[in-house]
Amino acid sequence: MVNKKDDSWRMCVDYRQLNKHTIKDKFRILIIEELIDELHGSAIFTKLDLRSSYHQIRMYEEDIAKTAFRTYEGHYEFLVMPFGLTNAPSTFQALMNDVFREYLRKFTLVFFDDILIYSKSLEDHIQHLSMVLSTMRKHILFAKESKCVFDTTHVEYLGHVISAEGVATDPEMIQVMQCWSTPTNIKQLRGFLGLTGYYRRFIKDFASITPVLALPDFNKPFVVETDASGVGLGAILHQEGHPIAYMSKTLALRHQALSTYEKEFLAVLMA
Repeated sequence: MVNKKDDSWRMCVDYRQLNKHTIKDKFRILIIEELIDELHGSAIFTKLDLRSSYHQIRMYEEDIAKTAFRTYEGHYEFLVMPFGLTNAPSTFQALMNDVFREYLRKFTLVFFDDILIYSKSLEDHIQHLSMVLSTMRKHILFAKESKCVFDTTHVEYLGHVISAEGVATDPEMIQVMQCWSTPTNIKQLRGFLGLTGYYRRFIKDFASITPVLALPDFNKPFVVETDASGVGLGAILHQEGHPIAYMSKTLALRHQALSTYEKEFLAVLMA
């Protein structure tokens, strides 16, 4: 799919079939909480955001043809690593870890294309920043200036606001949670609980609040109510008298000739 907005082309290629046949990397993606724990005692921060990120990695020559995609102008291939490949995140994080290995967990954190430099004093910070920028220049890594913040006492990083006083929730994320529409199905509820659950450390009495929004208790019994008509089947899943899920299906022609008993039995099987 290709979209044109503000005279710039944005493209999303569906690589699901390619990813299905790709051996997954056994690469452990960093946990944000582990990274933030390293910042204790730091007072000066700089955040760098890389430009193009994945596109700064060249594709392996033999794999270029696998990235082929079609547009109305013809077929194209990626010479650099595109977004959407199953191993792209781990490949890029491995590159960043290798490039900044000497500084990691000492005065630099790297989470994909977000680089955070932290120091206890301004004098140390100037030296640390110079070392990181020199490394980026050596490896031809470019940052987007408009998204970079230099020599600040507090900075937004990975959904948190970090300062010498500690770690706080990003006010924008609080606003998102407050304005979240009331979930009307399981998928929406999981999305909401996933977001709020990540910030549970900042929410007072989180454990006592969330049971009200909890998913069905699979330790309690369920009741399935089925129904069959001349042309269709239906079922409702109940727990403690409350409907949880619905199912309906039109009968195939070969099944419409079945007896009522057989249709009811088929509804049970389908449910």
